[in-house]
Amino acid sequence: MDPMIAAHEQVGANRYREAYGLHYEEFVIGDVFEHRPGRTVTELDNIWQSLFNMNNHPAHIDAAYAQHTEFEKLLVNSSLTLSIVSGMTVATMSARAIANLGWDEIRLPNPVYVGDTLYAESEVVSKRESRSRPGQGIVTIKVIGRKQDATPVITYLRTFLVPKRGYSQKYPIGQGTSASY
Repeated sequence: MDPMIAAHEQVGANRYREAYGLHYEEFVIGDVFEHRPGRTVTELDNIWQSLFNMNNHPAHIDAAYAQHTEFEKLLVNSSLTLSIVSGMTVATMSARAIANLGWDEIRLPNPVYVGDTLYAESEVVSKRESRSRPGQGIVTIKVIGRKQDATPVITYLRTFLVPKRGYSQKYPIGQGTSASY
């Protein structure tokens, strides 16, 4: 793999632009990407996510209730765990994506609590050229989210559509260049 992937693209003489995401050709089956920095989950994150998605289960929003469960403290809403871990993967894996095609086999093997720090890694598990969209390909990654002690808290497969080199969306703002995003 080219060490400059997902770093910067030259857009002019002595001018570079951050370049997020990979093109179809840059995905190699078996490659694993560690996504950093980590993200520490706060109580506010958990409460807001629970309210946003209307999941008012008391184990997520009522500390007095949660003290009487087997966990003895608030559980982080699993949709928040998915959101954070998935978001951590975007800069490298899908910032160039045309469409997210789905999540499969989502598993939550261990709980997440307020104060835990999440880290993510993605392994490229399959890719193929699109049969109906020339210049694009379909990539599937396996994502593992872990807590600070390396305990896995979420695993899933994610599939998305990405452009091939030369078919990326043009970045709308720049110094008069037509550099690809």
